[in-house]
Amino acid sequence: MATKGDLVSGTPQVSIIIPTYNESQNILQVLKSIEEHIPRNVTAQTIVVDDNSPDGTGKLVEDYMKNVRKIAGYTIDIIHRKTKAGLSSAILKGIQYATGNAIVVMDSDLSHPPSLLPKIIDALRQPKWDIVIASRYVHGGSISGWTRKRKLLSKGATMIAKRGLGVNAKDPMSGFFAFKRQIIQGLKFDAIGYKMLLEILVKTKNANVLEIPYTFTNRKFGSSKLDTRTVLDYTKAVWHLYRYGKKAAREEKRTSVSFFSKAGRFYSVGAIGLVTNYLVSSMFTSVVSNLWYLHATIIGIIVSMSSNFVLNKMWTFEDRNFSPRHTLTQYAKFIGFSSLGALAQIGMVYVLVDQYRVEYPIALILAVFSAALSNFLLNKKWTFKEKVWS
Repeated sequence: MATKGDLVSGTPQVSIIIPTYNESQNILQVLKSIEEHIPRNVTAQTIVVDDNSPDGTGKLVEDYMKNVRKIAGYTIDIIHRKTKAGLSSAILKGIQYATGNAIVVMDSDLSHPPSLLPKIIDALRQPKWDIVIASRYVHGGSISGWTRKRKLLSKGATMIAKRGLGVNAKDPMSGFFAFKRQIIQGLKFDAIGYKMLLEILVKTKNANVLEIPYTFTNRKFGSSKLDTRTVLDYTKAVWHLYRYGKKAAREEKRTSVSFFSKAGRFYSVGAIGLVTNYLVSSMFTSVVSNLWYLHATIIGIIVSMSSNFVLNKMWTFEDRNFSPRHTLTQYAKFIGFSSLGALAQIGMVYVLVDQYRVEYPIALILAVFSAALSNFLLNKKWTFKEKVWS
């Protein structure tokens, strides 16, 4: 089997996943057509995932693999599953087996034209697109051979997905789509029913989606898989995805609240530090009469920085690990970043006032704000080892 390639630069590798169940009248024609339309500069594999078809679809593919001529850079594989376990789970099985950095999913009943593959693959090679959908509902797309009832069902399901789940794609119910493999890393899929694309769209909110128009042609051979169970599975899948979206929104809200809460604590500690600095410096200049005021100021800075570190460690970032080595390492980083912030503040004030003729009070406010923000982010990320937005 070919090794993984780089989709954007170098030789890409694409894995085309075709779930099958009782598609003996269509599958060989689909495989031949895919072979004809795969771009020659693309290393590709086609993976047929068969759910133990009673009509012998899997056996047909096995025989075809033995007899077809070998083509450099193109392989065909088959996965035999013991039972009919659903389309989405079949797609997931194919993804687990796939070696490609790009995944294409298409039906095996000739309703999805392999002639569109070059355009889909070319779009995915562009860095700006993460998901490419062969769309029936963008300008130029259409459906051929469906009854009015089937069209209404499809439109209704699409409307539910768009309005109920906040999906922006015009055809989130398409079964013909492709995506870069990395966008689903770390995601957990329910794999309920027939609409894998919908789950991917909901769970990859920030993915960039391109829709390419095509004409969906109703199958000529075999029977449609649309039945009451399909409708029930779709309803169940939408409910699961709705709950997922609500949970993700709550977590995102909690994350933003946590971030701003910690920023508020950090700056509150900074204000306490200013007061501490003033009091300590004043105390040393008044108590120790022969102590130079700059020395007293330095002592005040050291005490305020140290108290700021302890308060931020315990209160802002809630770090309870006070082992000597760990704490001293954090302390050194905190002092270092605080010192850098102070130097940056001085430098920024100088540049704004001396070079750009900004009034000193305004320059000071801008410099303090910039230094305080960078100080918070640097310490959050490197001193206390937290993600920046958390």
